[in-house]
Amino acid sequence: MNHTPHIRTVVSCTLLVVSLGAGAAACFGSDGNPLAANPYDAAEQISFNAPSDSAKADPDKPLEITVDGSDGRITDVMVTDERGHHLAGELSADGGRWRSTAPLSAGAKYTVKVSMEDEDGFPGTRTITFETAPSKKLLTVQFGPKAGTYGVGQPITAELTAPVRDKAARAVVESALKVESTPAVEGTWHWVDDKKLHFRPKEYWPAGATVSAVSNLQGVKVADKLYGGASQPLKLTIGDRIEAITDAGAHQMTVRRNGEVINTIPVTTGKPGFSTRNGIKVVLGKEYFVRMRGTSIGISAGSAESYDLSVYYATRVTWSGEYVHAAPWSVGSQGYANVSHGCTGMSTSNAAWFYKTVREGDIVKVINSAGAEMDPFGNGFGDWNLSWDTWRKGSALVAGTRDGSSPDDAARLRPQV
Repeated sequence: MNHTPHIRTVVSCTLLVVSLGAGAAACFGSDGNPLAANPYDAAEQISFNAPSDSAKADPDKPLEITVDGSDGRITDVMVTDERGHHLAGELSADGGRWRSTAPLSAGAKYTVKVSMEDEDGFPGTRTITFETAPSKKLLTVQFGPKAGTYGVGQPITAELTAPVRDKAARAVVESALKVESTPAVEGTWHWVDDKKLHFRPKEYWPAGATVSAVSNLQGVKVADKLYGGASQPLKLTIGDRIEAITDAGAHQMTVRRNGEVINTIPVTTGKPGFSTRNGIKVVLGKEYFVRMRGTSIGISAGSAESYDLSVYYATRVTWSGEYVHAAPWSVGSQGYANVSHGCTGMSTSNAAWFYKTVREGDIVKVINSAGAEMDPFGNGFGDWNLSWDTWRKGSALVAGTRDGSSPDDAARLRPQV
């Protein structure tokens, strides 16, 4: 032996009489396990590469624990941080070295418990604590929308403070962003671009559901020198299932609550050259008064198509300025012809009812229009226009990634009528 002799507790031996006839002697410790009474302090045999003083460990370097082969072998290692997360590692075949196989978290405090056996088979232990240095570059997440009650079509958004392009790094981020719903739903994240993700279920959220989103990125290594930071969780509630289906060909909107028709409204939609977009849109907000100008959508002042109107009960469905709103000037065409510049117009009384009935996240779907399809991203929430298979392909944890563009901020607040 090349280490200091240990003072070991004498292990009591008890003669066991078994029903098979023969007597046998066995040695037990106080917990009933052979040779487990009062393991000795193995501080002299077990070595760590973590700092033993107040210095912080580099989280980019793996944790290594070793024992001299002539002193025995390591039998077990447990490494946990203050949140109870375990650090994975690998023990060599001869028990001489344990090395972490998962990255350490930055700015975390770890407790390390090592068990070993010396060359005579006696158990020893050593426990240490150490802290890792905080990262100078943090990735944090801002969830959206703000807490509240929303319609069944509302996606969850996650805005990152730094771009994440590498597929493996995206998988780390995505696996740490947890969304839970009661009742449970099938859903996944979709990478809109390098800094933005959307989460939606396979189908619309169940009416009355509660939805929460939380980031477990804090301290997690995302990429070289980039670690996750703390982020605020989000909790939403889902209201009734409100769906407004606008048939541009029939000039009529049908509004359903939880599958039951609650109103049928004559409307006018976009005329040729300004046809309303087809597809599923999500209510983005409501504005009692909006001043709408043709110049905001590229119509020259003084041209035959020019307009400057005061509009009331305006429910926004795209950032570029598509609304459902009161259009008293076109009541004679509502239910018969499409005469707007892209919005869905209706009488003032119907617009007031619609304005009071819907909330953010409710569904507005346009069918049978000559317009283009609603863009999935960049002009509101067109997420539901992607099939479930296509949506899942935008997840780094499912298959591949999708490059997209950020919303055109210059296009915001451009009303159309």
